[in-house]
Amino acid sequence: MKNILKNKYDLQQIRISGKITANVLEMIQPYIIPDISTEEINKICHHYITHVKKAIPACLGYNNFPKSICISVNDVICHGIPNKKSFLKTGDIVNIDVSVIKNNYYTDASKMFSVGPINKKNKLLCKIAQNSLYLSLKCIKHGARINNIGKIIQKYVEQNKFSIVKEYCGHGIGKNFHDLPYILHFYNKNDSTIMREGMVFTVEPMVNEKSSHTKCMEDGWTIKTKDGGLSAQYEHTILVTDIGCEIITHQENEKIPKIFINT
Repeated sequence: MKNILKNKYDLQQIRISGKITANVLEMIQPYIIPDISTEEINKICHHYITHVKKAIPACLGYNNFPKSICISVNDVICHGIPNKKSFLKTGDIVNIDVSVIKNNYYTDASKMFSVGPINKKNKLLCKIAQNSLYLSLKCIKHGARINNIGKIIQKYVEQNKFSIVKEYCGHGIGKNFHDLPYILHFYNKNDSTIMREGMVFTVEPMVNEKSSHTKCMEDGWTIKTKDGGLSAQYEHTILVTDIGCEIITHQENEKIPKIFINT
């Protein structure tokens, strides 16, 4: 347990890294327009991370992943690979997943973007994915069971007639990209893990329009919905505190506080 609890120095560095990750997602917003290629978006983010923020894109080269960020469009659930032949079009929904390393510390966040006007159902899908993450933050605090996170997410998503992806989960993060604890986005009654002050992990629910079933494409990375339904995801890096939690990757345009007090 001691290895996954962060000390004061760890948290100083994680907050620096987290601010950069948030800044990338803030910076890229104006570029999400029709006819831009996903490779061009990747190049813009890569330059910003490496030259402006003097950080390292954590995805690049991770298990041979070939790009600096993940871009998942429409029915791609996660791990979409930017491509110079893939162009955004009006009505698309797009997840951009950013992970950076600064001073040897990792942080990770993603959010949905719309390309021009999108229809009501797609807008609702993105809203439910975001709300499911936000709602789960209200249960995070020292001493609480970690499976409450998945319980809240699953209940909310299914009440709204969407489905939650079960194959991919949140994870501890800090000096390692992926670490303990694992954060399931559905309820596992057998998980007795207790949240402790100083834990840092991601919460990253993936919500599907239709069924929760997934398929991996031939590139070994891109995960799509099996039935062609659309998918949406939001992700934050979260610190557990003694009275609640802190959103390490909080962005300026979010309508929730950076600090949650969950008594």
